[in-house]
Amino acid sequence: MLDATPTPDAQVETLLEVNNIEVIYNHVILVLKGVSLSVPKGGITALLGGNGAGKTTTLKAVSNLLHSERGVVTKGSIHYRGERVQDLAPSDLVKKGVIQVMEGRHCFEHLTIEENLLTGAYTRTQGAAAIAADLEMVYNYFPRLRERRKSQAGYTSGGEQQMCAIGRALMSRPEMILLDEPSMGLAPQLVEEIFGIVKDLNEREGVSFLLAEQNTNVALRFAHHGYILESGRVVMEGPASEL
Repeated sequence: MLDATPTPDAQVETLLEVNNIEVIYNHVILVLKGVSLSVPKGGITALLGGNGAGKTTTLKAVSNLLHSERGVVTKGSIHYRGERVQDLAPSDLVKKGVIQVMEGRHCFEHLTIEENLLTGAYTRTQGAAAIAADLEMVYNYFPRLRERRKSQAGYTSGGEQQMCAIGRALMSRPEMILLDEPSMGLAPQLVEEIFGIVKDLNEREGVSFLLAEQNTNVALRFAHHGYILESGRVVMEGPASEL
């Protein structure tokens, strides 16, 4: 009988490849100094480091959101599925399956939870039935959102808004989610719950994650691979179990 166990060297497809990028703000402030990292298909990759290490800037460089803050990638390259993407509009990147959940949630406060979730499907071309099915999927992962679906997002808790932000990203049917500081401002129990759902989404839905996080202990328990940033440089990387 043949052994069907894959070998450790089995080729894993790389979704995202960031190669030696530098980022400058306002033409003078060098924030990233040669950052390189990769995210495999089906992986959870953690980007770790203290406040100001460059984690958010790295995510915004990938999702092309730097220009709104007068930032620009001046060196290096960013490829998604082998295609250079650093010159694409953010909306084009969303259509390719890459979406960012911003630090601080950024829900539309005056809209209900359900209306917020539906804004995530604005790029979808499938009919109402497919979107309704995905809304049901989001509610199955986040039962609390089902309970609060008619509530204005601005009147919900920080944890519920974080769930709403991740659920809204899921409504775009992403292949990769860039998740920025999901634990910020949340109680430890909620942090565990949200990271547990991230793990479920990764395993059941096949969503790949690049997550920026200060809470190193929690992130490394759920991630497969990690990169540690310090002052805009990667100072250490490796399997999460070793880090």
